[in-house]
Amino acid sequence: MMTILLAMALAGAVPMSVATEVEAPGPLGPLKATMLAPADAPRAPIVLIVPGSGPTDRDGNNPLIGKPASLRLLAEGLAANGIASVRIDKRGMFGSKAAITDANRVTIGDYAADVAAWVAAIRKQTGAPCLWVLGHSEGGLVALAGAHAEGVCGLVLMATPGRPLGEVLREQLTANPANAPILPQALPAVDALEAGKTVDVSTFHPALQQLFNPAVQPYFIDLMRYDPAKLIAAAGKPVLIVQGMRDVQIAGKDAEALKAADPAARLVMMPNMNHVLKPVASDDRAATVATYGDPNLPLAPGLVEAVAAFVKEG
Repeated sequence: MMTILLAMALAGAVPMSVATEVEAPGPLGPLKATMLAPADAPRAPIVLIVPGSGPTDRDGNNPLIGKPASLRLLAEGLAANGIASVRIDKRGMFGSKAAITDANRVTIGDYAADVAAWVAAIRKQTGAPCLWVLGHSEGGLVALAGAHAEGVCGLVLMATPGRPLGEVLREQLTANPANAPILPQALPAVDALEAGKTVDVSTFHPALQQLFNPAVQPYFIDLMRYDPAKLIAAAGKPVLIVQGMRDVQIAGKDAEALKAADPAARLVMMPNMNHVLKPVASDDRAATVATYGDPNLPLAPGLVEAVAAFVKEG
């Protein structure tokens, strides 16, 4: 079903856009997404938006961290700038639940195959010569893994790790002084997963039992095999790297590592943007976490414009 979205009643205040439910073939059932396109630009460039880790939906909401609606806001901003988008639900989750029976039994390769399926399906539906693939956080790694799919124009990597997951996890765990009591359990667990071994977490701190949930450990083991720097060096596509300097999950040095591995990539550092693409004025952890649950807080100033300029130039 198609609906016309009018952001404001005043004629001409905001360009009108069209939202459409779209799908692509999945392993056992369809993958589903929302296409948002400018109504007055039928040949607009198209961006495929891949969400981050865990149960994150097409809008960028996650029941474990909050509902910032970052990806929905991003899609709306792109539409206002004359760019269409397709924001997806990952296989086994939300609208794409029927695609597989167990959402935890996935690999990065599976998600990359879904990127290829989406690109093919949307090109067939729209006649677009190619799509830009935008990945947020872990979605950036998926974008890199799917970079060689036919019909990919280029990549936009937002808050994407530039190092293997094990290194990033160790840094995240040790950066917060409050984690000191759980590090003797957490750090050896990371070592074991890196070595391809599962971990018995039955005696772990409850927070670590959630982080190292046995159901997702095989996925972690697969994820830790990937080096984003090596992937971007071999991508062979135009790349935009966007990193917030107030991000408490992915560091600026991750973006710099990606840029070093692909000197031709464009790097945009957003001084007051956090991990969920929202503006924050300080490094206070409580202040930045508060933005994770605020869908009414707009995206960091300049973010949409940076992405739109890159896509239009391509």
